Amino acid sequence: MSKSGNRSGMRVSDVFVMSLGAIGSNKLRSFLTLVGIVLGVASIIGVMTAISVIQTTMEKEMTVLGTQTFQVQKWPNGFNGPEQQRAAQKWPPVTLAEAQAIREQVPSVDFVGTELWDGGKVASYKGITTDPIVSICGGSPEYSENNTHYIEEGRNISRMDMLAARRVVVIGHALAEQLFPFTDPIGKSIMLDGRRFEVIGVFIKKVSAFGGPYETLALMPSGAYTQIYGLVDPQGFPRSVNVTVHARTPALLQDAIEQVRQVMRNARHLKHDQADNFYWFTSLSQIENFNKTTAGVKLGAFLMGGVALLVAGIGIMNIMLVSVTERTKEIGIRKSLGAKRRNILLQFLLEAVVLCNVGGVIGIALGFALGNVFTFFTTFEARVPLGWAVFGVVFCSLIGVVFGMIPALKASRLNPIEALHYE
Repeated sequence: MSKSGNRSGMRVSDVFVMSLGAIGSNKLRSFLTLVGIVLGVASIIGVMTAISVIQTTMEKEMTVLGTQTFQVQKWPNGFNGPEQQRAAQKWPPVTLAEAQAIREQVPSVDFVGTELWDGGKVASYKGITTDPIVSICGGSPEYSENNTHYIEEGRNISRMDMLAARRVVVIGHALAEQLFPFTDPIGKSIMLDGRRFEVIGVFIKKVSAFGGPYETLALMPSGAYTQIYGLVDPQGFPRSVNVTVHARTPALLQDAIEQVRQVMRNARHLKHDQADNFYWFTSLSQIENFNKTTAGVKLGAFLMGGVALLVAGIGIMNIMLVSVTERTKEIGIRKSLGAKRRNILLQFLLEAVVLCNVGGVIGIALGFALGNVFTFFTTFEARVPLGWAVFGVVFCSLIGVVFGMIPALKASRLNPIEALHYE
């Protein structure tokens, strides 16, 4: 290439400066275009960041069941739809007898726990009274192991506590701190829902971002629970037991699930062509359900962002076409000095890419901020998924190339003689 050609060729840094100048000289049009890019990118990045924050926290918390534990219950978990809820209303409750059948008939499991739940209760000790936030669990000794909610002080409930229906409780860490700020709670008697219970243990601190009851839990033996509250709730419906099942090894988990299903189906006299009338789930299945639930949200974010970026891309193309027209004489001068078509093409393409990425970077930053905003008011952990930042930059660059190609081709094909005489 000739020296004039070298002089006419521009460094990327020069193109970047010229691109910013072009953006500044068309402030209103550039602003409207950048708004479209920012909104498009921010909507995609914001939704994906928020879902990433929730999923990461959920995956961390759902390991409560571990790799060897699953749960059997009448009601679906929180990520199932209303159809499943309506179907479950017609199903019989899971019973303590069915849990006992699992213990006796499934060789691949070693711990089978039972849980009966009630919430909105009040606890008090020597003038200190909680709000009605205490969750009562009528459980078995397996609760602690199967839910990875271990004892910090004192002891767990025992099988003898269950058989004798003893009025003893293991309480959550926050509940212990509220009722016993300056006293060892072990051996003390508290009033729980108007009844006296002895505190025999305190759980480790375990905060749930999804509002789990760990910190304000009162675990009592299931025998005491059924003695006080019975197996029928105040509305007259039979109480359903949540059964937590721990496989002997991770490798036996799927075998344990199938064996438990068969025990449950036999106990309910289900025929081979009838579907299960109970739910079971593992940590992995809950995460899969969450992904299915959020699939529509992700698709909606992509469609909204895609439309915004399409409109912004058309705006970029129009701005660049105007820029080509305004700079026709400049292009003619550069060509007369030896600039090749590819030099002109590259310059205008880079200008379009720069314009897109200026809006893209702003949109990515805004999307990360919006996606994490609720972490300031909750116990969710903030996240900056860098993979989505890379996606945003690449996608914006692609938009710049696609919609900048027509103006760039137009500029590169200008006749230098006609361009020099353009007014």
